[in-house]
Amino acid sequence: MNDRPRRSRVVYAIIAIAVVGLGLATRHQGDRLPAPIATYAPDALWALLVFVLLGALLPWRSTLWVAGVALTFAFLIELSQLYQAPWIDALRDTRLGGLILGFGFLWSDLVCYTFGVGVGALAEVTAHRRAPAVTAPLRRQDSPAGNSHHPERGPRSQVFFE
Repeated sequence: MNDRPRRSRVVYAIIAIAVVGLGLATRHQGDRLPAPIATYAPDALWALLVFVLLGALLPWRSTLWVAGVALTFAFLIELSQLYQAPWIDALRDTRLGGLILGFGFLWSDLVCYTFGVGVGALAEVTAHRRAPAVTAPLRRQDSPAGNSHHPERGPRSQVFFE
């Protein structure tokens, strides 16, 4: 059995766009949300986005690998916030730099990142287990040498599966 999910880059791109939209909405409409959601959801969604983007870029990697790399990346970004130098602070002062790099180290962000990546990994594993199994059709062997014949494709046809 293949334990690696088959990720569609198109589907993951759509999910990434939705996560970005939710993340920006929680950042900019936080005053309309309950305080815990406004405080912690943006960081969890940021880590979820890292998981989704890695899954899209490396669709052949296992869920565990993608989750581990996403969580490591998120933790390293958070730890980088302990480093305050003029050049990196200038990057953080830009809109994109602030969204990616953040501003100050918080232990609670590590919990949010773990939650966000965990939600992504759990959703992927759940979707993978619920997806119907794809099996290769049996091919008739015409000779011991392995020549196969398919009525529609002709002799010695090759069938490739994902």
